[in-house]
Amino acid sequence: MLASFDTHIFWEALTSRPYWHGALLALELTLVSLAAACVIGFFLALGRSSRFRSVRGFVFFYNWIFRATPTLLQLLFIWNGLPQIWSTFASDWFKPFLAAFIALSLNEAAYMSEIIRAGLLSVDPGQELAARALGMTRPRILRRVIVPQAIRIIIPPTGNEFITLLKLTSLAFVISLHELLTASQVRAS
Repeated sequence: MLASFDTHIFWEALTSRPYWHGALLALELTLVSLAAACVIGFFLALGRSSRFRSVRGFVFFYNWIFRATPTLLQLLFIWNGLPQIWSTFASDWFKPFLAAFIALSLNEAAYMSEIIRAGLLSVDPGQELAARALGMTRPRILRRVIVPQAIRIIIPPTGNEFITLLKLTSLAFVISLHELLTASQVRAS
């Protein structure tokens, strides 16, 4: 026989402290991982358009590795593999949140680098030529001309990546991070 829906249990679970703690932890992990991924991704995007073949090759390999392997495998490698490779990570300071932050940031940086690169390439090349004609250096051209115009192109796909990353935080339960999925499972059991 099918059990009836109990709204009291539903609202009690929805407003419980562990549930909200897990939801806020998932949101915090998403925000810090996306911020780090944007910074790493910006430098990877610049490296992808470098005139040095070795830099372009490294960025291509980085993007290929992190986009071709499952995020769950990356989380498990960071949590279980890093302490085996470097004893520094075997200490008490290496917590599940930090491992999830590292794995998700590195993974998301591969995606963000392509988004940022596309945004940078979308700016009309004539803008850079005009800035060079004014005597601006490459860093100043990026900071004052190209990046401000590219940001409006980058924002919508970054919003999509935020949503995807928020969903990916649920994978962190495999490394004992008590985020939303773990809180829900504990509550259900």
